[in-house]
Amino acid sequence: MSKTKIIDASRIEYGDILAFHPGCYLKELIDDMEITQDEFAKRVGTSPKHLSNVLAGSASLSENLAMKLSIMLGTSAGLWLNLQAKYEEKCIEIEEEKKLEEEKEYAKMIQYKYFAALGVVPEERRVTEKIKNLCKYFKISSLSLLSQEHFLVDFRNNIENPNIKNRVNSNAWLQTAINIGKEIDVAPYDKKKLESKIPEIRTMTIKDPQVFYPRLNGIFKSCGVAFVTLPHLPSSGIHGAVKWYNDQKVLLAISDRLKSSDIFWFSLFHEIKHVLQRRKTMTIVTEDSMSQTGNLIRKLEAEADEFARETLIPRGKYLEYVQSRIFTEQSIKRFAEMIDVHPGIVLGRLQKDEYVHYSKFNYLKTKYTIIFT
Repeated sequence: MSKTKIIDASRIEYGDILAFHPGCYLKELIDDMEITQDEFAKRVGTSPKHLSNVLAGSASLSENLAMKLSIMLGTSAGLWLNLQAKYEEKCIEIEEEKKLEEEKEYAKMIQYKYFAALGVVPEERRVTEKIKNLCKYFKISSLSLLSQEHFLVDFRNNIENPNIKNRVNSNAWLQTAINIGKEIDVAPYDKKKLESKIPEIRTMTIKDPQVFYPRLNGIFKSCGVAFVTLPHLPSSGIHGAVKWYNDQKVLLAISDRLKSSDIFWFSLFHEIKHVLQRRKTMTIVTEDSMSQTGNLIRKLEAEADEFARETLIPRGKYLEYVQSRIFTEQSIKRFAEMIDVHPGIVLGRLQKDEYVHYSKFNYLKTKYTIIFT
């Protein structure tokens, strides 16, 4: 329910804020003089229409009219101009309060403690300060901007049932990744070098994150890729994103959405392909619950999915394996060892292709949790 109350055309009330237009006082003055508005207009030297607009609050009281009123009534022009200024001040205050109420609704959608834990905003309890801190960090004038469908990204898909909260948090997550990536120093982008490092990156699937992560990060830096890993932001649904800063530097961001290693590695190689596609004018986000749209987007996504699938599990070897129709823990481990990938990746593919139910053998998967320090 709106807090705004129009007492009459020249008086506005919002909560405990009252804004009185100078026309309000002029009305009382005309009543006290017991003359008509037309006669008052003649005496002050203005048109009846302009006076009517001032009395209604639809026109400002000008310096010229203030001067005429001061001569006619024996007051200072500053008195009337001050009344106009006070009115405008109160109107601005009312608009700020309205905006704050709207901003509070958007602030409720964002988990502030997530960003405080990352250290990108200070700890805060007051909602007004939270809003200011988030706007400053995201470099926006209003949190409502985060709800725009293509504010930061050309989503790889369009959400079938638009979810404002999802959109707000997706944009917030991506802006955080962009900000962090900007601070990472990298060598100039080198496509050939990145392609040559893919086999080495693939071997990391069977290693512990504490072992592979520093090396993975180093590889990306040497290839011109700012690699950013962030914890999943509730309601964002993002797995990863690619955004070019300029011709020589690109962001590759990954979240620990669902925290499963098979999803992490598939997402990583998926995003690597987007880097190699080098669509510098697009920011591509890999997100949940979306339906593909647009020929170019469909093509880019199909290429990225195929690249990730083929890199992790070569098609020929996979087809040969599934033809056996033996999907036990032992067979999954044997096949994974044969192609030199983590068994959780093989299981994830079998589940995705409906050879194995999602409830089976999940202990073969490794859980990754990103801790930002």
